[in-house]
Amino acid sequence: MGEYELPKLGVAGSNPVARFFNMDNKHFKITAKSNSARTGILHTKSGDIKTPAFMPVATLGNVKTLPSWDLAKLGVQLFISNTYHLHIRPGEELIKSLGGLHSFMDWDGPIATDSGGFQVYSLSSIRKIHDDGIFFSSHIDGAPIHFTPEKVIDIQISLGSDIMMPLDECVGYPIGRGYAREATERTNIWAKKTVDYFRSLDYKGLLFGIVQGSTYQDLRVEAAMEIASLNLDGYAIGGLVVGESKEQTWEVIDATVLHLPEEKPRYVMGVGKIEDIIKGVGRGIDLFDCVIPTRNARTGGIYTWEGKMNIKNSCFKDDSRPISEDCECPTCRNYSRAYLHHLFNANEILAKYLSTVHNISFYMGLMREIRKHIRSKTIEEWSVEIINNYKRGF
Repeated sequence: MGEYELPKLGVAGSNPVARFFNMDNKHFKITAKSNSARTGILHTKSGDIKTPAFMPVATLGNVKTLPSWDLAKLGVQLFISNTYHLHIRPGEELIKSLGGLHSFMDWDGPIATDSGGFQVYSLSSIRKIHDDGIFFSSHIDGAPIHFTPEKVIDIQISLGSDIMMPLDECVGYPIGRGYAREATERTNIWAKKTVDYFRSLDYKGLLFGIVQGSTYQDLRVEAAMEIASLNLDGYAIGGLVVGESKEQTWEVIDATVLHLPEEKPRYVMGVGKIEDIIKGVGRGIDLFDCVIPTRNARTGGIYTWEGKMNIKNSCFKDDSRPISEDCECPTCRNYSRAYLHHLFNANEILAKYLSTVHNISFYMGLMREIRKHIRSKTIEEWSVEIINNYKRGF
């Protein structure tokens, strides 16, 4: 296969949505552009976020293996927690009584929360969908749960969320066109109900919209324009990485992003491979989240500028070098590849912690480099080099 080349997508100012809607962008300011890639500042009630940004996943109110003080030291700006799982345990009322998720976790920076829409896909065997919402049977004890557009907002407000998502229906792949349209239209109706309810409340958090439509590009475009007309604080592209091919993922993103307002932050949900973040940034995406860096860390998958390594491989048994000579994270400053290799082979818990520290540090460094190269307008050349490193492997 040949070397990767960054595609050319349109330049800033080509977005047709901005011509039809008077977009209020007081929460987001674009600070630099390089073709479609851009840096910005997203203002939230708990602090500012420099974009493009990556959100580690904190499903149950924790980024697995890492305490909040490590997150801050490693440069994490925000993370995303799960509305469905926190509703089940320990419950949003308990969290609210203890000062909200920020206090509960000892974290004073921004927190994003999803809507539970992904669980419509991942827990399809224990849920039923109705026009007024979603009925789940708890995966813990079977207790009935009813999520409506309004209920989901109430939960996220109780958690103290800074960036909230409306209830949506995430469908898997493959899915017939007829049901894909039905699910998309239901998501759009729920979005309108969410907006009406949210705007009746006195809450300072930001509300994003979610664009669904499976792999049908015309459904995605229709949904993007409809959701964009609601003049929300940001826009997410959902329903990706659920079984479709990588080519289909990018076809969906390319078709959708052109119809999302340039003046608002854009978020691709569940996308987090290194090369995919870089490609997304080149298309004007501002926010990403994924379990990849933390999940892979716990099984020995380590990220470096040269590519990904499996530290459990025998070639690292007596390797005295740090994971990366250029990395300033505590793992690289204090430990060798050989030591980490030993910890994994001995099934020591410390292995998961040290690897996660490095991977989160690397991802935060990746986003800083991306922002730097956008400002210097060298993002395209730099992106090609990094993507080809990952393409070749370590």
